Amino acid sequence: MPQINKGDDCMKITITGRKCSPRESFKEHAEKKLAKIERFFGSDVEAKVTVTVEKSSQNVEITVNNSGMVFRSEERAQNMNEALDKCVDTLIRQIRKNKTRVEKKMKNGTLDTAFAEEEIEDVPEEIEYELVRHKSVLLKPQSVEEAILQMNLVGHQFYLFLNEEHGDVNVVYKRSDGGYGLLTPEIE
Repeated sequence: MPQINKGDDCMKITITGRKCSPRESFKEHAEKKLAKIERFFGSDVEAKVTVTVEKSSQNVEITVNNSGMVFRSEERAQNMNEALDKCVDTLIRQIRKNKTRVEKKMKNGTLDTAFAEEEIEDVPEEIEYELVRHKSVLLKPQSVEEAILQMNLVGHQFYLFLNEEHGDVNVVYKRSDGGYGLLTPEIE
């Protein structure tokens, strides 16, 4: 697993290739692009970049972790650098859209300076979340396979259930790659 470490006072970047081995030029491009994200949070941030080569395109997924706050973006393009650029732009838009909440969570007020330095399209900040529906869910013990079947039968992208194996509330979901995912609770 290739890894870039720029030093103790810099963002930790881990680059992983699936079905490929990213070139040094890609790693350098990733380091340069992710410096934009580092400006928002400082050096106490980790970024994981996963590159997957598929038949007709290349997929880049970036997960940024800063003190328990997780930002994620996944983009597909003809080449790795283009997909990486799209991912970073998406992450910056996510941060802009939730600027006030992110600043409150960070409690350091550094986002205004970082935004002033960025030259990316203006995204209106989402001040309030509009909850348009509240739904109660009856939880009955099920296996993961039963939950996936039920999710597919109701035509949803995710399904909340009580895992019969260990009694925790879990969520199964459809992934964009056609597979399924399972979310399990983990207390910090």
